[in-house]
Amino acid sequence: MALNARTITNKEYFYGHKACPGCGAALCMRLALKVLGERAIALIPPNCMSTVAFIYPNMPLFTNGMVTPFASTGSCLSGVVAGAKALGLEDYHVVGFAGDGGTVDIGMATLSGMIDRNDKAIYICYDNEAYMNTGVQKSGVTPYGMKTTNTPSGKNVHGSQTSKKRIFEIVAAHGIPYAATASLGYLEDYMMKVEKAMNTDGASYIHVLCPCPTGWGTDTDMTIDIGKEAVDCGLWYLAEYENGEYKLNRDPKEFTSVEDYLKKQGRFPNLDEHDIERIVKERDEFWARVRRDWKK
Repeated sequence: MALNARTITNKEYFYGHKACPGCGAALCMRLALKVLGERAIALIPPNCMSTVAFIYPNMPLFTNGMVTPFASTGSCLSGVVAGAKALGLEDYHVVGFAGDGGTVDIGMATLSGMIDRNDKAIYICYDNEAYMNTGVQKSGVTPYGMKTTNTPSGKNVHGSQTSKKRIFEIVAAHGIPYAATASLGYLEDYMMKVEKAMNTDGASYIHVLCPCPTGWGTDTDMTIDIGKEAVDCGLWYLAEYENGEYKLNRDPKEFTSVEDYLKKQGRFPNLDEHDIERIVKERDEFWARVRRDWKK
């Protein structure tokens, strides 16, 4: 059954939290848990979501949950899977919600190990493109030109000088049973992929773009729109990897304006025409490669 606003449960398993207005990560967790249900076991390393989910007496997580060490989401998922098996538990889903820093930098080794062991667990990386919980520092998936506290944007250097790591492809290179990318701009696609991961016999990984109004310098009511625009202008993509093959879920016939997308956000204050040209060139090279090599 297709999951949408009409078919998804009205029950809430993550609500009453203290996340910032318009928080993409909170919506990412809320929707995933609605798909997974009350038998979900949620593991969250130190990040914005563990901060707002485990502040006694305000406990907005209405499933079983725990905070893991920062680097250990993947290994803790494996541990919970082993413990649940030893206890003879049935009808449950083990899921991790780690930010981009806790995944692509600090937690990469334990994620790799979880995939190698092929444990039946879902690893969801909510990607807001920086270490937001500690004040907006650069991560391995911070885009070129973004202003952070350790990649300041000024007259001579216009923010981050590196581009996003290809984490989806790095994960797929492990031969994982199921991996996907998603965006909060396309909610039904995201929920479908969570459901698919839930039914995968083995390890699964979802990398979802989650706009952060605080770190991105956007209005709090723009989260869905800006997440959609990231896909439509070609700077993010919707794809899956399963049965050893990549598949594009959306291939825009025409891209919307990259410049318009970037200039709506306060995190790109000093981009000039050369920066825009570099970003567009990298986008075009990426799409030329995946359109040639990935199924549609």
